[in-house]
Amino acid sequence: MTLEETLAMIKPLDENAMNIAKKRWNSIAKPLHSLGKMEELVIQIAGITGSPDMAVQKRALVPMCADNGVVEEGVTQTGQEVTAIVAENFLSGDTSACVMSRQCGTEVLPVDIGMVVDTRVPKDLKVAYGTANMTKGPAMTRAQAVQALEAGIEMVRRLKEDGYGLLATGEMGIGNTTTSSAVASVLLNQPVETMTGRGAGLSGDGLTRKINAIKKAIEVNHPNPGDAIDVLAKVGGFDIAGMAGMFLGGAAFGVPVVIDGFISCVAALIAQRICPAAGEYMIASHVSKEPAAQLILKALGKEAVIHGEMCLGEGSGAVALFPFLDMGIAVYESMSTFDDIHVEQYEELV
Repeated sequence: MTLEETLAMIKPLDENAMNIAKKRWNSIAKPLHSLGKMEELVIQIAGITGSPDMAVQKRALVPMCADNGVVEEGVTQTGQEVTAIVAENFLSGDTSACVMSRQCGTEVLPVDIGMVVDTRVPKDLKVAYGTANMTKGPAMTRAQAVQALEAGIEMVRRLKEDGYGLLATGEMGIGNTTTSSAVASVLLNQPVETMTGRGAGLSGDGLTRKINAIKKAIEVNHPNPGDAIDVLAKVGGFDIAGMAGMFLGGAAFGVPVVIDGFISCVAALIAQRICPAAGEYMIASHVSKEPAAQLILKALGKEAVIHGEMCLGEGSGAVALFPFLDMGIAVYESMSTFDDIHVEQYEELV
């Protein structure tokens, strides 16, 4: 499905389904709104899916795996070969996010959207063998950016067809906090220093190289902040594009897609700038330790549930939300109502 066709499918959330979910919550034998964000998430999911019934038992974490040419600039602590190693570890279940996913009944389905080598990770949605070094020119062409967005959309379409009702975004790509900081700096019109952190443990000198590389990439490419796809193509990455596509696909196909940390937030911001209505469909999980995370969530109009100082990536923060959500759904679906226990229902007081 093309990007244009996908955007045409995105409508506002289903207000009728949300109102039914609200009435159900208000009828449950407990003080009104006392489960806070548990209630809000269930209501939002009702609006996303168009049904007050929570059909989210089958869920998946989808790590988008890609390499970034900007690693040539010494912006990372580890080498590019780590991308492929971790990507294959997703298949064997040997990553932190995989362990967390097993704890909450979530499958991990990695996608090779742009790694520099081929691995056992499925590559049928691969756009190219890594991006170019954005300090020397655009990271990718506009056509490649659109193709990567469409890859994320296609992944959501397939998973919905296979019965998945809840998706978490994840990523693996050495150098992707550099690309994410570049995109965020342009889209939010913030200084590069404000939007750039140490990523996976950079030294002070490494952080300086990272900031300088981002400044150079922006200066060389002149990304247009009014055109999110232009920004993505010039200073972004395939992994970011794939996740952005997943957010658009979730909005088009009525599938809840959960935002992970900083890099995933940047992808969500791109998706929202491409289609503002898609923002209503995104679910925020946690606030990353990366310095720009709170600024991006604010720009998205989202409040995260978890404040755990996490910055691992891979989708770990998104998956961490699932047990919280499961508890809310359990109360929503099985708790007695005031009528059941013959007690007068609470009323909304102004």
